[in-house]
Amino acid sequence: MRKLLNIDANAKTVKGQKRGYLTGILYLAPADLSGYEVCPQRSAGCTEACLNTAGRGAFSNVQASRISKTKYYFENRPAFMDDLVLNIRALERKAKRMNLTPVVRLNGTSDLPWERTTSFLWGTLPNIFALFPHIQFYDYTKVTKRSIRFASGKDWPSNYHLTFSRSGENDDDVDAVRLGGGNVAAVYSPEAKDDLLIDKPNNVDGDLHDLRFLDPLGSWVLLKAKGPAIHDQSNFVIR
Repeated sequence: MRKLLNIDANAKTVKGQKRGYLTGILYLAPADLSGYEVCPQRSAGCTEACLNTAGRGAFSNVQASRISKTKYYFENRPAFMDDLVLNIRALERKAKRMNLTPVVRLNGTSDLPWERTTSFLWGTLPNIFALFPHIQFYDYTKVTKRSIRFASGKDWPSNYHLTFSRSGENDDDVDAVRLGGGNVAAVYSPEAKDDLLIDKPNNVDGDLHDLRFLDPLGSWVLLKAKGPAIHDQSNFVIR
């Protein structure tokens, strides 16, 4: 089995353990760093501010691993999906030993349509969510149609939660997702974030944990600018 999932590899997901969850995240090489585009609706601002190089991502061997995994996904999909299944089963076993509930993010640094990704090895099962109906999956996305489909619940896996991401160039799409009842996450400067968290019942502090599937529908998720985003001069970070 090739290791694909990172288990509680950052401070934010570790916070989930206090709420009873163990998180496994798949980190691919974002944008087109691998030669394959994995973030189809990215903006210039979010590309520049991407957290791909945050934490352990600053190391060259980590970047090489993410590029290698991305190429593996595109160039040998059946083998990749088979390894992903084994990784999720390993996460389940570890969570059981720790008396925690396993949860999975497949788009840690990508925005791929996993609801449409399958493998001939699974017979008639349409996607990995059907293979693990007892596990909660969740992701952020900038693809509007995905978020609207999730919010509507029509033809969507019941165990796959999405939060739409504001990019600084998709405000019309943000409005469409909110109109459809979906959740939206936006990045703020620390000062702006603190101001908006006061007396706003639908606003959620997205830095308290990463478990976005716990947010009620219709939430506005506020994230503090980190890493390169601190110096963002585009409209990606709200100030």
